Parts: sequence; C-alpha cells; structure tokens
Amino acid sequence: MRNSLSIFTYLSNTLTTMTMKFHLPKALFASFVWLLCLYSCSSPDPIQQEKLEIADAMEKSLTTELLDKWYPMDVDNEDGGFLSSLSYDFKPGENQDKMIVTQARHVWTNAKAFQRYPEKAYYKTGAEHGFKFLRDKMWDKEMGGFYQLVDKQGNPKTMEKTAYGNAFGIYGLAAYYMATKDVEGLELAKKAFYWLEEHSHDPDKLGYFQHLERDGTPVVRPDTIPSTSDLGYKDQNSSIHLLEAMTELYQVWPDPLVKERLAELLYLIRDTITNPKGYLVLFLTPDWQPISFKDSTEEVILRHHNLDHVSFGHDVETAFLMLEAEHVLGVHDDPKTLAMAKTMVDHALSIGWDNEVGGFYDEGYYFNDGFRIIRDTKNWWAQAEGLNALLMMSQLFPEDEHQYYEKFKLLWSYVDTYLIDHENGGWYSGGLDKQPDMKPRGKGNIWKSAYHNFRGMSNSVDMLRGKNLLESTQH
Repeated sequence: MRNSLSIFTYLSNTLTTMTMKFHLPKALFASFVWLLCLYSCSSPDPIQQEKLEIADAMEKSLTTELLDKWYPMDVDNEDGGFLSSLSYDFKPGENQDKMIVTQARHVWTNAKAFQRYPEKAYYKTGAEHGFKFLRDKMWDKEMGGFYQLVDKQGNPKTMEKTAYGNAFGIYGLAAYYMATKDVEGLELAKKAFYWLEEHSHDPDKLGYFQHLERDGTPVVRPDTIPSTSDLGYKDQNSSIHLLEAMTELYQVWPDPLVKERLAELLYLIRDTITNPKGYLVLFLTPDWQPISFKDSTEEVILRHHNLDHVSFGHDVETAFLMLEAEHVLGVHDDPKTLAMAKTMVDHALSIGWDNEVGGFYDEGYYFNDGFRIIRDTKNWWAQAEGLNALLMMSQLFPEDEHQYYEKFKLLWSYVDTYLIDHENGGWYSGGLDKQPDMKPRGKGNIWKSAYHNFRGMSNSVDMLRGKNLLESTQH
C-alpha cells in the first residue's frame, strides 16, 4: 500500500496546513481525515492484490486438483497404509509394494492437511490409518527400525534398512502427533530416533550412515562393488531429510539430544556437504570426502552422474530446510546460514533455470571445460520445492537483483501449464515441455506421492497471504 500511503500522507499534510491557515473547525478536519482513510483503504497495492489472486488460484488447485484426488481414495482399506501405484487417472495399479518413505509421507501429508482443513475429518482418519500401518507392519518388532520395503500386506521384502527411510518415519510420526496429540505416535517417533542414535549415528565423524543391516549395523563399502553403486557412502539426500525430520520432531519433543543432532546436521550440511559455489555434494566417504569424477573422461562422468552432478531441486529445497531448522533451533538470522541459503538459490537460478518458460532443470555438471546442463528435464518435485524457496527468498530479499517474486510467478505459470493435469488431477512426473510422454504415465508410484507439491503449494499460499513461515516455526 506504499502508493496509497504516500498520497494519504501528502493530502493529510496539505489539509493540516489549510486548517491552520484558514482556521477551519476541527470537526471538519476530522471528516476530511476520515475520508482520506477510506480512500487509502479502498486502493489496495496492485502487487498485494496480485499475490492474493495467485494464492486463491493456488489453493483451489491444492484442494481440488491435488488433495481431493489423492485422499481418501488412496487409503488401502484392505491391507492398511496407502496404495503406492496409481494410473494417470488415479486408478490403482498392479504393483502395490509399500516403502517406508512413501507411507510416512502420506501420514505427514494427511496430518498437515487436517491441521489446515480441520473440517475434513477424513484427513485425521487417514493419518491415523497410516500411523497404524507404520506401527504394525513397517516397524521391525524384533530388531527395531523401519523396514525399507514391504509388500501390499506388510510382509518385509528386504531386510536392509536406511537412515533415509527411518528419517521419514520420524517425520511422519512427529507431524501425526502434532495434528492429533496421539501420544502413541510420538512414542514410536522417539523409538525410531533412539534406534538411529544407537546404530546409524557416527559418533566420530558425525552425521549418519545411510545403509544399514537389519540389526542396524552400518554397511561397509565392499572393494568389489561397482563404482556406480552408492552402497557404503554418506550422502546429502539422507542428511537433508534427517535435518527435516529432526526439525519436525524437535517442535513436538524439545529434547536436548534432538536439538544437538539437529544443529549437527544443519552445520554439516551448510559447511561440509554444500560446495562453496552453492550446490550440494551428492555422495561422500564416511569421513566426508566428496565422491567426484571430474578428472575422468566425459564418458565416465556421465556413467556416474547418479553419484556426481549438480541437483538444482535438492539445492533449492535445502535452502528452505536449513532456514527452517535454524529458526526451530531458536537461532535467528545467522548471517552464515542465510548467506548460504541465498547462494544456493542464486546458483540454481544462474545456471539451472529456464529463463524462457521457467522451471529448474534436473542436472548439470562442472566439466573441466565449463558448466553444462546434462539433463534439461524438469521433474515435478523440484518445481514444487522451487515455489517454496523462491517465495521465501522474495520475502527475505524483496529488492534483490534476482527478482525472486518475478521468478516465482514464472515458475507458478510453468507448473500450472506443464505439470498440473487439469483434466485428471494430480501432477505429471515431469514437465510436458520437455517430456510430453509423461502425460499418460502414472500419477503415483513408490517414489511419488503428494508430499512435495502439498508443501510447496501450501507454504506458498500462506506466504502470498502475508505469513512469515520462519516466524511460525520458531520453537
């Protein structure tokens, strides 16, 4: 309302001068001021009006084209938990194996949706339904920890476990407790935290071992394993989602050890896993040495791209997760964390952003002869996290040369045009501008639920309506 307020101030000062000069009655002056107030209030800032209009459109899509398509339809009333495989028009697919990551994300999404829309009781019912599957089927009652993969009925299909999977178990359970106050959910989250603490946490080099045997023993990388395997490495992906899980857990259970691990993860990610240029190193040795193929031939580099590339989606997601974690810890505006978060978003915009239609590319690489995009596709989850990160940066740096709000608008236009299926609902797995073959592909699979896009859209709606997410997450 800057323009309205400046006009109001100018006219108010003018009226004050005229009143004093011509000795006008105070009642008449008060009437003039009241009319000016009415004028200023009836002339909204066009940018704010635009934000409210985007928020309304986005929330309509969030409810009718995302949540309403997934829930309660995706609840598996026969075997528990949630269905994994869904066709392009949300029909159940054949392979319904269930992974802890997806199941816990469904619990989290239902819990958060119930907090947002408490009049829709089926979100609470869905969160409770999902919690029971985690408790009864995915938790290893003999050795502890969550199984990584079970079949539709909940029978384990693999004995190996991961820090990544257990992190999402904690994440979903903490959100479930926050929404329902079911103490049993919090107790299971605590058990999972202590199981990771005993088995996965590295007391010497810090952080967490990702790959674990059934009993929690960290897997040591064999000498004979293919060079393309990530077995035995530490990694950014489990680290950032452990950070996310501890952030959620600390808000409902402010235990000193949880706080210690949350801070440890934050500073490891910020100072060790993130390259000074502003991107995450994907995989590292147990003592945090980067896994890199930059001095190899281009053929070798591309063959190992799953271990070594720039992932713009993870970078913009992590920028948000670091700031969220810092504020939950009660550390306000640490210039180092804020600077690194901004650097990560700026780096992604400078070399991983499509300036024509919008969207973050999937992969790039710093070859010895310069940087190149090696995968110009635009997966769904990176764009969802991009909405969140860009709008947060626009709140923190409204006058910045990167014009975060303008980039956010372009990204929302991209999502609305190329990712949201306005006919069948849900989001395509990749943007149709680069991957038109995604249109008939399934909307749900073992790695794709409604978690990233729910968070990206709901956070964006709140920020567009004036909410400061960081203030709302301070412990």
